[in-house]
Amino acid sequence: MLDTENKLNEFRMMHDEFIKDWNKAMQSGDTSTVERMADEYYVAFFNGSNEKPLYFTRQEAIEGMKQSVNHFLGATKRFENRVIRLRNNENAVVFYEQLIVKNEVVLARLFTIENWSWQNEKWLVVREIEQPIN
Repeated sequence: MLDTENKLNEFRMMHDEFIKDWNKAMQSGDTSTVERMADEYYVAFFNGSNEKPLYFTRQEAIEGMKQSVNHFLGATKRFENRVIRLRNNENAVVFYEQLIVKNEVVLARLFTIENWSWQNEKWLVVREIEQPIN
């Protein structure tokens, strides 16, 4: 029990740093510190309708992330209502509402699920699901 609790605390601290790194990236345009994806990473974007999601590989996601950060440069990214659950000591899931805010105006709101895996002595995102909240 204590080992799982310690692992959860370690993961939470890492994810807190990840959030800080996101906001640094939103200010600087440099996404290198948030490119924490495993080689097998993919993201699925649901557009809210009954259409199938769009899937992006790690490299496609990095390029899209860079474009998005440059588009929203100067905004902040909020991770609200975050819930973290460990599947086991090597796999975690994070659920949250992601808001992109600039000058107190919400520019985007997404429901996000991140799946993380402990690989090569570090936590990496292996898959992500994004869906806009209207």
